[in-house]
Amino acid sequence: MSKLISSVIPPSQSLSQSLSSLNVQPAVLDDLSGLLQLESLAFNGDRLSRRSFRRAITSQGSALFVAKRETGELLGYALLHLRQGTRLARLYSLAVSPSARGLGIGKLLIQACEKKALKQGKMLLRLEVSDVNLSAIGLYQALGYKEFGHYDAYYEDQTDAIRMQKRLRHVGDEQTTRPMPWLAQGTPFTCGPASLQMVLSALQPDYQATPDDELEIWREATTIFMTSGHGGCHPMGLALAAKKRGLSASVWLSEAGPLFVDSVRNELKKSVITRVHEGFTKQCHELQLPVHYSPMPLDQLIAEFDHGAVAIILISTFRMDGKKSPHWVVMSGYDEHCILVHDPDLDDETRLPDDPPSPLDCQFVPIARDEFEKMSRFGQSRLQATVVLKTL
Repeated sequence: MSKLISSVIPPSQSLSQSLSSLNVQPAVLDDLSGLLQLESLAFNGDRLSRRSFRRAITSQGSALFVAKRETGELLGYALLHLRQGTRLARLYSLAVSPSARGLGIGKLLIQACEKKALKQGKMLLRLEVSDVNLSAIGLYQALGYKEFGHYDAYYEDQTDAIRMQKRLRHVGDEQTTRPMPWLAQGTPFTCGPASLQMVLSALQPDYQATPDDELEIWREATTIFMTSGHGGCHPMGLALAAKKRGLSASVWLSEAGPLFVDSVRNELKKSVITRVHEGFTKQCHELQLPVHYSPMPLDQLIAEFDHGAVAIILISTFRMDGKKSPHWVVMSGYDEHCILVHDPDLDDETRLPDDPPSPLDCQFVPIARDEFEKMSRFGQSRLQATVVLKTL
């Protein structure tokens, strides 16, 4: 919820003259009291708590910059989120003291965030700003940010948010994307069904994504067991569920044997997973649903996207959250250096305590191509699985 006060108060002459000694630097824990005081002056709602500021100062997934006079007076701050495993950064909050507005402090703080994001290998910096906050919008536009979306009733006062982004480095051609509805998975084990529902919503305008159909897709596609908890979805199962709902589907697998068994120790579970795999293989053969036993080359994946197809891709979440979990995402675009994905999982453990899960962080997420190719290999066998979907 990137924020900036919209009114501009002329600075005092003494303060203006002292800006030559202004320092922009990373925040430390001793700044907590000043940050809380500034937050109460700057915002009537959507305020960050002491706990959130503390987390931002100590977390490796965030960067908090403060602007100070030599006397130690805190005049502004900017909070940057760095999404692990992606090339995306987000300017979460920006505040300037009422006594120091109009002096360019906001610009200095944003530039500090941009430098930090670049140093961390990020290519895109995104933010949200209230559509009535004209001075903030003007500042962002002057710094090269462009509007790319809108979110209704986003803030606590029910004002709308404008989504803006800036490409921090030249990466060749502009992004190629497709309008793609975003849906959150309703359970920890239905990332595959939620991904398929996104594709169905994009390719079939009459399709209605419901929680009931999400569970029905899972029932049709589940492996039943995984290492622990409920089973995930088999790529052939997802392809069969897509075909049942009127899409053309094909599957690309890097291995022909039963999937997901290498990390399962229980012999009964292994037996069930194997029987499920064999059942899906038989159904695909009977329905003449193509299954290619080789990894899908990235160039071919992009070519399919250019010709109207949408792919659901299995990734390992290790580079994003440190967990070695299989997870389904949807390809929603690409550029010269990145693959963009829609991620159905809202559960970002790196977010601040006051920061509710935001769909904005899960849409058109840029992942560097080399990083994406590493992510799209799961388990000891380095399994690669892609389900390519098209309209009939």
